[in-house]
Amino acid sequence: MPHDDPDHPHALLPPEPALRVKALETILTRKGLIDPAALDEIIDTYQNKIGPQNGAHVVAKAWSDPAFKTALLADATSVVADLGYYGRQGEHIVVVENTHERHNMVVCTLCSCYPWPLLGIPPGWYKSDAYRARAVREPRKVLAEFGVALPEDTAVRVWDSTAEIRYLVLPMQPEGSDGLDEQELAALVTRDSMIGTGLPKVPS
Repeated sequence: MPHDDPDHPHALLPPEPALRVKALETILTRKGLIDPAALDEIIDTYQNKIGPQNGAHVVAKAWSDPAFKTALLADATSVVADLGYYGRQGEHIVVVENTHERHNMVVCTLCSCYPWPLLGIPPGWYKSDAYRARAVREPRKVLAEFGVALPEDTAVRVWDSTAEIRYLVLPMQPEGSDGLDEQELAALVTRDSMIGTGLPKVPS
């Protein structure tokens, strides 16, 4: 189609959702309803200060510090708050640990409850009706679609996040990562591995 042609002038425009956002921002700014600087600060916060890197830090610390891991599994809310990860959508955090016997997966069947201070804004698929319904009914099929193939003897436990409790998965530490420092370990942790729909990266 003509619009798929990279040389077509329309191909230089942002995708339609981005255009709508920009148009809305322009209208609200002209009406004096928003401050562009404040909006930029909010965007920067969620892109660079609140996001999966926070959760990755928690996971890496749990992998490298047994005492921290024990405390995390016992009272995650307090432990992550001590690291500075708290606030809206992070009031009640529970961490569930993946093992060879059990793989954990998180969904919010009612809406999209999610631990924002640790993982940032939830991805679109997490909020979709399909994921919210199928994750409970057929978790292994959903995991397979995400590229996660589990041994038959590994049980799958699905946790339903609510306004009262938000879950974070502590994935298993990948083989070959012993001896890495916390920063190197954190680089192996993916957002999806902390939801349970993915696995950590394997060190190269």
